[in-house]
Amino acid sequence: MSEQASRPPMQPNTGLHCTGVTHAGNSPAASKYSLIDTHIHLDQYLPEQQVDMIRQMEAAGVQALLSVSMHLASSRSNLALAQQYPGKVLPAFGYHPEQALPTADELAELFHWIEQHQDHMIAVGEVGLPYYLAQEKAAQGEVFDRTGYIELLEQFIMLAARYRKPIILHAVYEDAKIACDLLEKHQVQQAHFHWFKGDVATVQRMAANGYYISFTPDIVYEEEIQALALQYPPQLVMSETDGPWPFEGPFAGQTTSPWMVSEVIRTYSKLRGMQESEARALLHANACRLYGL
Repeated sequence: MSEQASRPPMQPNTGLHCTGVTHAGNSPAASKYSLIDTHIHLDQYLPEQQVDMIRQMEAAGVQALLSVSMHLASSRSNLALAQQYPGKVLPAFGYHPEQALPTADELAELFHWIEQHQDHMIAVGEVGLPYYLAQEKAAQGEVFDRTGYIELLEQFIMLAARYRKPIILHAVYEDAKIACDLLEKHQVQQAHFHWFKGDVATVQRMAANGYYISFTPDIVYEEEIQALALQYPPQLVMSETDGPWPFEGPFAGQTTSPWMVSEVIRTYSKLRGMQESEARALLHANACRLYGL
């Protein structure tokens, strides 16, 4: 058994206190804070937007934001935001796969920086495989080699195992199978597949391994995502926004903001035939459990 699988995660002191919050409405803490946005790119917003979002969190019932990183500069920005808003912004450090691979020097600098600041990060992320970039290249008639991306993902998985941190994954459809192979190879169980889409066999494999997934606001209007919500074990689901990515349906034209996770939970509760308060408590507890909050 791997070190990560056999030992509890090492997590920073976030200032959050999730212990004992099991049913929304049973305590002041549960009713006031029952939402966690488990995947947002807070550093990608304008400074004035960041200030507004943090200011509005309490009124919206949002306890914390997990802000994921695109690359080294993004990781540094998210660390600064976490230091500016302790207990509200929880940073994850990584390299988003839907972009060109870093050079050897850039990668060495990134890993060195992460190792220096691993005590401050809630998770490794966002990392994964470039499904949409590969689709784009194929549409242009270009041959796309994913070997380097697979090797980079394995390095991040090994990093997560070494520091006993959860890992936040961008891996959809057939890419999820490769990610599962690597997670199983290194016996990493604390995995969070954000905004996941995939076939039934992969869904069953991920659920059996205890991997978490999170739903974005598109659960409100996307039948594919609604079907997934009915398939995946409730104890392994969470809410996210992936802001500033824009959404359609009732969110068209709006700036993606953490308050939208309340709509995610409202729709999820209806799909599962649950009370909304029960769904809030469930997804909150799931996030707290995975991230050691």
